[in-house]
Amino acid sequence: MAALTLRGVRELLKRVDFATVPRRHRHKKKWAATEPKFPAVRLALQNFDMTYSVQFGDLWPSIRVSLLSEQKYGALVNNFAAWDHVSAKLEQLNAKDFVNEAISHWELQSEGSQSAAPSPPSWACSPNLRCFTFAKGDVSRFPPARPSNLGVMDYYLMDAASLLPVLALGLQPGDIVLDLCAAPGGKTLALLQTGCCRNLASNDLSTSRIARLQKILHSYVPQEIRDGNQVRVTSWDGRKWGELEGDTFDRVLVDVPCTTDRHSLHEEENNIFKRSRKKERQMLPLLQVQLLAAGLLATKPGGHVVYSTCSLSHLQNEYVVQGAIELLANQYSIQVQVEDLTHFRRLFMDTFCFFSSCEVGELVIPNLTANFGPMYFCKMCRLT
Repeated sequence: MAALTLRGVRELLKRVDFATVPRRHRHKKKWAATEPKFPAVRLALQNFDMTYSVQFGDLWPSIRVSLLSEQKYGALVNNFAAWDHVSAKLEQLNAKDFVNEAISHWELQSEGSQSAAPSPPSWACSPNLRCFTFAKGDVSRFPPARPSNLGVMDYYLMDAASLLPVLALGLQPGDIVLDLCAAPGGKTLALLQTGCCRNLASNDLSTSRIARLQKILHSYVPQEIRDGNQVRVTSWDGRKWGELEGDTFDRVLVDVPCTTDRHSLHEEENNIFKRSRKKERQMLPLLQVQLLAAGLLATKPGGHVVYSTCSLSHLQNEYVVQGAIELLANQYSIQVQVEDLTHFRRLFMDTFCFFSSCEVGELVIPNLTANFGPMYFCKMCRLT
């Protein structure tokens, strides 16, 4: 009987003309409830194909395939752990400390050249940073970080190009430092590794991102430093920092919100290319100018600022730097000078692939043999 009933149902379904079912009784799959018809990652790629093919010309296909491929990482040694033991362990993996290897190579070249003039102070890198990477073309992965005997994690995995803005900032012992857009916390951690910060203000407007920063500090930094007055974590609107603490800091890092190009091609979550975030994306350059201007206003005359993004877009990079400098000159009569980072590009060209045609600043472009970045950074000195 059950078999007959089942057969009968099948026959009935064959005869039904669904076109005659009233519209209100039809079932329609709700696409929006499952997945978008146009995923944000696809919209991001379409946008990049239109804009970056013009900006980079023949280089774009190479950059494109690299962005879509697996990212390469570096291991930032935690100086609050047994750093010499951690370094030895990373060397056993055939990884090399790209920072100190480059600096040692530069010093040897300078000693060998009798006519070489001494490097200007602005060329100095932030000290005490150790970051291991695998050689160009080596796609090995680092194992996950583990807690050391001292109770903190032994190294922090990050895009090694993200360390360049911190290196370029050129911290000196006793500096008062501001990380204006600090979350998720990798650059704040790197700033602390230098041992130069008399006081570090680490700020981000997003409370959820601040929670991630606090988690990193808890995992990597000893409690006595976290609980002391050396690190101050805040969640203020960075655009107002010039009014809150103007003319205060020796060094300021302004690592602004941007289109996060690599993330936007791989992750739907928190993707700025979602249709609902179109206006927010269009307003990014204005926000970036406001943040950089605030960072410059918070800097003491004679102090330095590094502006950085993880975007390839010159609208978010060089144009923002030029816009903020003009804004300070016109509205505040403050003069800002862009520092030449050509030496910096030469110093680290064995590890990263740099774009050679930036108007100001430096840009690390992804390359299959060295798949770091993108990372743009520009160093400025506030003169008045």
